[in-house]
Amino acid sequence: MKQLIIIATLIFSVGNAHAQGLGGYMLDTVYMLPEARVTEKFKNDTDRYHYNQTKYYVTTILPYLDAATKLFREIDKKVNEPGISKRERKAYVNAREDEMRREFEDRVKQLNVTQGTLLVKLVTRQTELNIYKMLQEFKNPLTAVKWQAWARFNGLNLDKKYDPNEENMLELIMEDLGYPLPVGYRAAVYANGAR
Repeated sequence: MKQLIIIATLIFSVGNAHAQGLGGYMLDTVYMLPEARVTEKFKNDTDRYHYNQTKYYVTTILPYLDAATKLFREIDKKVNEPGISKRERKAYVNAREDEMRREFEDRVKQLNVTQGTLLVKLVTRQTELNIYKMLQEFKNPLTAVKWQAWARFNGLNLDKKYDPNEENMLELIMEDLGYPLPVGYRAAVYANGAR
């Protein structure tokens, strides 16, 4: 509430200064303030610890997230070029997969289960597609089924769409780190009144 009073006072003061400087005439002026998020404080130390731990995990996986998102965009652009054959498409996807494997496989294998789960959620968030559909599109349905079975065995679901309304803390962390919610999710979030 204190912040709203301060903002209102600032707007009123600036408006009065303009009006006085223009001979008492008020102009219709709109001041655009940056978007501000009002969040409740942590309920207890356990909540604070959970938030900080999740933020640490997210910052740990950001290089992999950025690389995966970039790779997805490049592959999507290439495979949707007109005139590309199925063989060229498959060779390109496999070459890029091998490149990513050489660069990141050893480090990704060192992630714990929570970090892996967060990585899957955030790749889904950033690309606006679920991992299962990506595997079906870029590899083949059998590969998608194989990885989905592995994920289900480990408590994940690669075929689940990311829902920002269910991931409030993760959304706060991502926005704090400079990763705003992708456009495709915004309409659904605002329609539900969650933000």
